[in-house]
Amino acid sequence: MHTVAILALDGVIAFDLATPVEVFGRTLTAGGAPAYEVIVAGPRRTATAGPTTLSVPHGLDRLTRADTVIVPGRADPEAPMDPRAARALRHAADRGARIASICVGALDLAATGLLDGLRATTHWKAAALLAARHPAVDVDARALFVDNGRVLTSAGAAAGIDLCLHLVARDLGGAIAAETARSAVVPLTRDADQTQYIRDNELGAVGLSATLAWIEEHAAGPVAVSDIARAAAVSTRTLNRRFADELGVTPSGWLTRARVRRAQRLLETTDWSVDRIAAASGLGSAANLRTRFGALVGTNPTRYRTALGSRR
Repeated sequence: MHTVAILALDGVIAFDLATPVEVFGRTLTAGGAPAYEVIVAGPRRTATAGPTTLSVPHGLDRLTRADTVIVPGRADPEAPMDPRAARALRHAADRGARIASICVGALDLAATGLLDGLRATTHWKAAALLAARHPAVDVDARALFVDNGRVLTSAGAAAGIDLCLHLVARDLGGAIAAETARSAVVPLTRDADQTQYIRDNELGAVGLSATLAWIEEHAAGPVAVSDIARAAAVSTRTLNRRFADELGVTPSGWLTRARVRRAQRLLETTDWSVDRIAAASGLGSAANLRTRFGALVGTNPTRYRTALGSRR
């Protein structure tokens, strides 16, 4: 079984540690068996997390033997990295383990040298610190997560969920990742290159929320970008700029995602044919549905429905 080890150091951010525990711990194979062994490991048998002291059941020897190692962020990203943990991470990487960081865990990961020469992200507030401390790292302050193959990084908080679900999709396919997301009651809709929600963004959240709600309501019908702009009471040029600033995607790209989400719901709740679902979701033809669905979900509609059926 694929072992996922989460590194627990003093000052660990509890949310960052709990995210991989929940996502990988909830993942089941198509046959209903646990897909991962999830362990928490560290240099000591306890670790502080805010006002709480956590039990750490496993030592670093288990971490070095894991298939995937997750490095959560710590409350003080400038705190020095425990040299024992750094050696263990390098040892795991030398063995071929996949190493991923969540939020400001990228600072600890960078301290091992494993990010040198690679593109990486972190919480946007810590991006400047990461770049200053580790000039050999190509810091991308806007990406939700960055996949370099064996080494991955993610932005703050919920981006860790996106990263973990991405790893599940890599390992087991899009349908299993979608079911894991549903079990954890989180959406499976954000891509790696969607931008972080940076505070100094031009777009007001209220206006965007109303526009996105309008798209969801009208996605099944014939909708053009000009229709979305008219509903938002802005020009098409302004609409495109605002979507790029806030979501890192075009309005038509978001419309396609809304239609695919509708197709997912219909696959889950009806026995309709793929042709009927394509028409009802606004994607038109079965061929277009399969193309769009495969690009966003990572599997085809039939396999998606079969995987969900085997889990019910």
